[in-house]
Amino acid sequence: MARILAIDYGMKRTGLAVTDVLQIIASGLTTVNTKELLLFLKDYTSKETVELFIVGEPKQMDNTASESEVLIAPFLQKLEKQFPHIPIHRVDERFTSKMAFQTMIDSGLKKNQRKNKALVDEISATLILQSYLYSK
Repeated sequence: MARILAIDYGMKRTGLAVTDVLQIIASGLTTVNTKELLLFLKDYTSKETVELFIVGEPKQMDNTASESEVLIAPFLQKLEKQFPHIPIHRVDERFTSKMAFQTMIDSGLKKNQRKNKALVDEISATLILQSYLYSK
């Protein structure tokens, strides 16, 4: 089997998470500068087999697309063009940032550590991936 890679796309930073090869466990991978995301993914997929990209889908409470979806659409086109052999699946990402922050509190991280936005993005990507795995 191959890995599933989740992407919590952001304007500045993008959180990434990945499954193990058996697709059982979701783990935070890293957070990358969004400008370097496609280059990072190209390098990662040259070393690891990825069979699916999970991309967070920001939605409003009424289930309509969030304003940030406008930023994600061009990225999705580039992702599909760069990796035509890897399908893309969208997963609702409502509340993942708040859940990630709560996870940090529950883990006992100190206040200064909780200010690390890159860690919040990585945890958010992990939550998106876990959501997909649970629904599967």
